[in-house]
Amino acid sequence: MKIPAWKEIKERIRSYGSLRDQIDTDDAEARIRNSIWFRGPNVYILAFSIIIASVGLNVNSTAVIIGAMLISPLMGPIIGMGLSLGINDTDLLLTSLKNLLVMMAISLVASSLFFALSPLSLLNPTELEARTSPTIYDVLIAFFGGLAGILENSRKERGTVLSGVQPPSCRRSAPRDTESRTGTPISSSAPCICS
Repeated sequence: MKIPAWKEIKERIRSYGSLRDQIDTDDAEARIRNSIWFRGPNVYILAFSIIIASVGLNVNSTAVIIGAMLISPLMGPIIGMGLSLGINDTDLLLTSLKNLLVMMAISLVASSLFFALSPLSLLNPTELEARTSPTIYDVLIAFFGGLAGILENSRKERGTVLSGVQPPSCRRSAPRDTESRTGTPISSSAPCICS
C-alpha cells in the first residue's frame, strides 16, 4: 500500500477548505441588494415573525423564538448595511438603514399590539431575561452565525444555512412590570442584541 506524499496530503486538506470555486461575489452582491427592500410579503412575514417571537417570550419557549428568527426578513437590510460598509457604497447604506428603520417601526407596532392584547403573563421569564442581558456566548453565536450567513449568501449553490435575526422589538414591548426570578424588575427598554 502506497502512502501519499506529504504534499499530496496538504493539497487534499487545503482543497476541502478552499472557497475559490464555490463563491460568486457578483451574484451575492445582486442578491443582497435585492433583499434589502421592504415591500409586499416581507411586511406580513415580519409582522408574523414578531408575533411568533412575542408568543415565544410570553410562554418562555426557546424553540418558538428560534422559529421566529428563521422566518424574519430583518437580515436583508442588516446584511445590506454590512455590504455597503465593505464596498464603501453610501447609497446602499442609507437605503438599507431606511428599510431597517421601517422594519423596526413595524416590529414595535406589532409587538406592542400583541402585548397589549395578550391574555398570557410572564410567570418565569427566563427567555426574556436571557435576551436583555447578553453574554459573550451570545456575541459568539451572533458572530459565527453571521459568518455562516455571509458564506451562504456568497456561494454559487444554495445550501441549507438559514441565518436569521430575532425580531428585537418584541422584547422591548413586553410588559414593564415583569419581574425576574430574583424579584428584580426586567427592563423592557434594555438594549436589543440581534443574534
